Amino acid sequence: TSEDSPEMFEYLRGYSPLHNLKPGTEYPATLVTTADHDDRVVPAHSFKFAATLQDCQAGDAPCLIRIDTKAGHGGGKPVSKQIEEYTDIYSFILYNMPEKRY
Repeated sequence: TSEDSPEMFEYLRGYSPLHNLKPGTEYPATLVTTADHDDRVVPAHSFKFAATLQDCQAGDAPCLIRIDTKAGHGGGKPVSKQIEEYTDIYSFILYNMPEKRY
């Protein structure tokens, strides 16, 4: 296991999004999405990643987190909440896309 093997631990750490963030890097605009009652992905991991990304960000691109309240991993989510979520996601993407000049 990775607990017993420093080599395996370092190998797995290489896959960690959190541990691969580098201070002073210009990261692209990022929107982290999570839900406060997610029983599959602990929301604290998203909080920690978003906070670390904001701390490491050297550029002007926003690093934000969207927290869906009274929601879980997605199953059984009402259509109204799905619409709100996708509206926020697509708005973020469009707002942060580079402007095309013809």
